[in-house]
Amino acid sequence: MPINLQKGQKVSLTKGNPGLTKVVVGLGWDINQFDTGGDFDLDTAAFLLADSGKVTRPEDFVFYGNLQHPSGGVLHMGDNLTGAGDGDDEQIKINLSLVPANVSKIAFTVTIYDAEQRRQNFGQVNNAFIRIYNEETGEELLRYDLGEDFSIETAAVFGELYKNGSEWKFNAIGSGYQGGLAALCANYGVDTE
Repeated sequence: MPINLQKGQKVSLTKGNPGLTKVVVGLGWDINQFDTGGDFDLDTAAFLLADSGKVTRPEDFVFYGNLQHPSGGVLHMGDNLTGAGDGDDEQIKINLSLVPANVSKIAFTVTIYDAEQRRQNFGQVNNAFIRIYNEETGEELLRYDLGEDFSIETAAVFGELYKNGSEWKFNAIGSGYQGGLAALCANYGVDTE
């Protein structure tokens, strides 16, 4: 039975699941019910962060333009351009045993592609969620539904996996940003030039 998280709630991923190393982070949303003249193309990304809260190199930013981290520990499964269909719209596979030792946190974000030109924001996105399941068994471990907190934001941090001693925990963040992907990159120390 998966744990349904509330905003700000933290839960251990590995404590109750000894030997867990391979997880899939699934992110999903429902397609635009508003007429903004285009599909909603939401893009997921993972930022591998050091204790400073910043990436240590450009490759620590895994997204549609860099699908695999050099360590092999984080693999983005590709871009969904519309959000059509049930279940996860995009997935990021994590092998906890391959995540580099200097990475203490992995932030999972979603941005709206071309949001300004398409006049779109998260207030128009329905049923956005993040969930984590065991890649080997398919068992869903936790889920966080974002709710309708956002109105003008074009980027959001859904949640974070983070190391706490020998444990991996998950924190349901649910915070929005204006300024899309560029704002997130600036926040996490990714040079977008």
